[in-house]
Amino acid sequence: QVQLVESGGGLVQAGGSLSVTCAASGGTFGTWNMGWFRQAPGKEREFVAAISWGGGRQYYSDSVKGRFHVSRDNEKKTLYLRMNRLIPEDTAVYYCAADSYGSTEYASEAEYNYWGPGTQVTVSS
Repeated sequence: QVQLVESGGGLVQAGGSLSVTCAASGGTFGTWNMGWFRQAPGKEREFVAAISWGGGRQYYSDSVKGRFHVSRDNEKKTLYLRMNRLIPEDTAVYYCAADSYGSTEYASEAEYNYWGPGTQVTVSS
């Protein structure tokens, strides 16, 4: 049984930094592409970042490019997202997701088949 659990969310002032973590269990984490998505109140869930199974390729939405950094540790079966220079628009529930099928459409929510419950990130102005 595959499980993904996010942690590390919290309250941070604009301009600050925060890291969120996704711990995986019950699957072959090191063979999966992984992604981060977020959903703000009243908005649809949107792509944030993704990383290939070996960590060699990383992808970011235009809104976070240059500020966020995604990484992974396959031995620890853990996915990370470092968020820098945060702005209030980054406020959302952040979800990690796993693609066990090897899709190359990293930004497409439909390509991910496992999801965590999310962790809240709030950026104050």
